[in-house]
Amino acid sequence: MYFIFSKLLVIFIYPFTWILVLLAIALFAKNKKYKHRSLIAAIIIAVVFSNPFLFNKFANMWDTPPPKDADTAHYNCVIVLGGFSNSNRNGGGYFNPSADRFLQGIKLLLNKKAGHILITGGNGNLAPGGFREALWVQKQLKEFNIPDSTVLIESNSRNTVENAKYTKQLLDSAHLASPYLLVTSAYHMPRSLMIFKKMGLNVIPYPANYITRNNKVEASDFVPDAGVLYNWNTYIKEIIGYVVNSFAK
Repeated sequence: MYFIFSKLLVIFIYPFTWILVLLAIALFAKNKKYKHRSLIAAIIIAVVFSNPFLFNKFANMWDTPPPKDADTAHYNCVIVLGGFSNSNRNGGGYFNPSADRFLQGIKLLLNKKAGHILITGGNGNLAPGGFREALWVQKQLKEFNIPDSTVLIESNSRNTVENAKYTKQLLDSAHLASPYLLVTSAYHMPRSLMIFKKMGLNVIPYPANYITRNNKVEASDFVPDAGVLYNWNTYIKEIIGYVVNSFAK
């Protein structure tokens, strides 16, 4: 029930949803004061959440910075969180814009920084169907000629909490000693790191897939961008997830 509730609730926390609700009030409310205030609020939210400068400032504070020396040692396993591929209409899969997670994990394995690679991810959709991300990724690893003996697959998890839970079980069964490298998107790393450590896993962050650039300010940073409005969805979801998971046992 919590899984379904969290999937449905997230729709109502996105800025674009707030804008639509406020515009609807401005359009249909009979009270002129409410109309005016709702319209002004919708405009303010649209301007603030479509501003690249403000978004980049926040994202650079939130994102886990690139590792300085994590890849100078050798680790028994690099854990790669799913979410970097999707199912297609034929029941297969394809890599999505978060595929840098996969690339960084492969790089660490091939460069002998990790002895094993663990892919964790099932299907987090409300109507999951038969696609299981980690099983599809396992086939891709074979095409990269990655030996089966170095691959661990966890295909039952639906969210980050279950990623950590089932990963711990798999690593314990494989008798692979910690610490481990944890690879996920930079925006997702703060929450993932907290959850994995609460689950008792000694992990070193290895963030990937940065969607922001450096702190250099350009003129275009002050031009409203609909893509920025969309990117805020990701960060707001992460913030709320972080707060909720911080109180979980």
